[in-house]
Amino acid sequence: MFGRSLALSVVLATGLAACATPTPYQPVVMGKASLGGFSEQRVEANRFRVSFNGNSLTSRETVEGYLLFRAAELTTQNGYDWFTIVERDTDKKTRTYVEPDPFYRPWYGSYGLWRPSWRYYGGGFGWRGWDPFWGGAFLGDRVDVRTIEKYEASAEILMQKGVKPEGDASAFDARAVTENLRPRIKYPESK
Repeated sequence: MFGRSLALSVVLATGLAACATPTPYQPVVMGKASLGGFSEQRVEANRFRVSFNGNSLTSRETVEGYLLFRAAELTTQNGYDWFTIVERDTDKKTRTYVEPDPFYRPWYGSYGLWRPSWRYYGGGFGWRGWDPFWGGAFLGDRVDVRTIEKYEASAEILMQKGVKPEGDASAFDARAVTENLRPRIKYPESK
């Protein structure tokens, strides 16, 4: 019994540890649960729609950098030298969760009509009491509020051959982008 519990604990801890890291630079695999990654769709011979979706631990800067890195990779993989960002967008999805204090909730419902009550010393106020029938600001009013943010960046890129035009702020040399961003790219850990 102990061995089975230990094995289950290790599996759960490993799963939680995998969730506790920012999204690595990886493709999104359709039909498989994923924590995010990049995807692309060819629109024309030299035009792609590229996106990168991060989890709640992936910053906006990282999501946008991975998108740019993927655009540069696609450009060189398809035999082009530079690309222009025709359209670009970054979406922020925010969810807020409000939950009662988990240490308070289990007391209700399991004791019939009996309910716990507490006395405690409030600094400067002397002894105070708390009882679920009479209320009070002890445990009953505490809540846990969590806000989770996720970013998804997308862009439509147009790939070209030859020398990148000077002075075009939306044009990027694909090899230079790849070389400059590669040190900041985090790949999935091999298993």
